[in-house]
Amino acid sequence: MIRLFVTTKGIVLERQGQWRHADGMAGIDDLFRADDPVAWLEACHARAGACGEPDAADLLAPIQGQEVWAAGVTYLRSKDARMEEAREAGGGNFYDRVYNAERPELFFKATPHRVARPGGAVRIRSDSQWNVPEPELTLAIDTAGRIFGYTVGNDMSSRDIEGENPLYLPQAKTYAGSAALGPCLVVDRELPQPDTLIALQILRDGAPVFAGETQVSRIKRPLPSLAAFLYRDNEFPRGAFLMTGTGIVPPDSFTLARGDEIRITIEPVGTLRNIVA
Repeated sequence: MIRLFVTTKGIVLERQGQWRHADGMAGIDDLFRADDPVAWLEACHARAGACGEPDAADLLAPIQGQEVWAAGVTYLRSKDARMEEAREAGGGNFYDRVYNAERPELFFKATPHRVARPGGAVRIRSDSQWNVPEPELTLAIDTAGRIFGYTVGNDMSSRDIEGENPLYLPQAKTYAGSAALGPCLVVDRELPQPDTLIALQILRDGAPVFAGETQVSRIKRPLPSLAAFLYRDNEFPRGAFLMTGTGIVPPDSFTLARGDEIRITIEPVGTLRNIVA
């Protein structure tokens, strides 16, 4: 396992406590295009010079030319929340049907310039009154459709817009500052273990206002099947990130406010921290 950090001073790699500065020999697009991304990055780590752990203030999102996509209704909790949104708006049972169908819900989430860095600002829409973060294990998928790593993702969502009409999903999900990735990219041949925790904490004026956690094992669909559906009849010349859905949904009475701090933790990636703007 290698952890890759993108910083303002270049790329830093960590493996078994050994920190290496690999700027100039390792690029994110190169990694996603490599025949064997894990072996390629291991070779970069072996050749790179020693350095220290990067400062949190220098971290950037671990993305270059990749598209960010997302899967929905992969947890039972998410299905129930989406159905409640739809019922409030007079909608049907389409979320229940997706949860039980062979084909998953997949949607486009963000281009690189819409992705916030660790410590940076994520946004809530000015025309929405009900906004939440969605903490998600996010897969790194190479140009051939193979999962080779993962990171923490924040799928910012406007629940009232999505619930009003399913055709409004792109507006509820894709806008400036609608996603965040980081703090690093874990590159490994193994996917996270089923008991891996995904934890969310939201602070307001420094005090917790919501906390929750779930496990990777609660994702209904096998992770490779999500990647396979995404790449079916599609091409990603620079690879893609795929958010895998959320099992942590704040109560209906909760909505984000400007200045809230969102913390999402998945080990060994670490904690992705963002401020709401």
